[in-house]
Amino acid sequence: MTRTGKIGFIGGGNMAEAFIKGLLASGVSPDEIMASEPREDRRNLMHEQYGVLVTADNRELVSQCATVVLATKPQIVEMVLEGVVAEFDHDKLLISILAGIPTAKLEQILGGKPRVVRAMPNTPALVGAGAAAVCPGTYTSQEDLDRAKTLFTMIGSVVQVEEMQMDAVTGLSGSGPAFVFTFIEALADGGVQEGLRRDIAQELAIQTVLGAALLVKESGEHPALLRDKVCSPAGTTINAIRVLEERGLRSTIMETVAAASRRSKELGEKN
Repeated sequence: MTRTGKIGFIGGGNMAEAFIKGLLASGVSPDEIMASEPREDRRNLMHEQYGVLVTADNRELVSQCATVVLATKPQIVEMVLEGVVAEFDHDKLLISILAGIPTAKLEQILGGKPRVVRAMPNTPALVGAGAAAVCPGTYTSQEDLDRAKTLFTMIGSVVQVEEMQMDAVTGLSGSGPAFVFTFIEALADGGVQEGLRRDIAQELAIQTVLGAALLVKESGEHPALLRDKVCSPAGTTINAIRVLEERGLRSTIMETVAAASRRSKELGEKN
């Protein structure tokens, strides 16, 4: 990290916090990390809990950091970047994690030939289990892209995609944790309905989802094949799967991802 300078975060929300936790867990020194956040309570929390440098001044952060992670709301991207244009020279790398904002828009605001990487991580990065996708901007080098990938591997896994696919990434993995949280809650509710204590039902639901995901990943088998192995003839599971198919779970989830993807596109068009 010291060879490439400090890494700074414009915005001190959940994703910035997740990123910072991952960097610290990977051995990065707190004094090599900086966060810019307008809310004093968030600044105090990040400094006291993680020991990182904090500021309320975005320009100060950009002037001191070689890599800048843009982690604000997409609706205020122009205001934020226009305020730091004077500090953003070609020696700096911008990594944007804003939903829906294309690299061309970021490049236009900054002017010149800025080095920009667009990324979409997700909140399980808070526990080092995030899923992220990255794509390069027009003036981004392979070294820049590799650096961005290295940073995201500190908080989970990362893949590279074409920029035209980033809205789909947002709909699937960016928003996906919320869909899974809803499923876990419903699974636990089903257990409570059938007589389990809430704490037991939740523990079983969480471990069931975690274990099933790990089995898919570790076995390399298609989820449908693994599902078939659980479905005994005339058994409990196949009877339950019939209900899921009748209620349209598969198509509902697919449309849910599509709805989030459409919203990501709308955010980009509005900005």
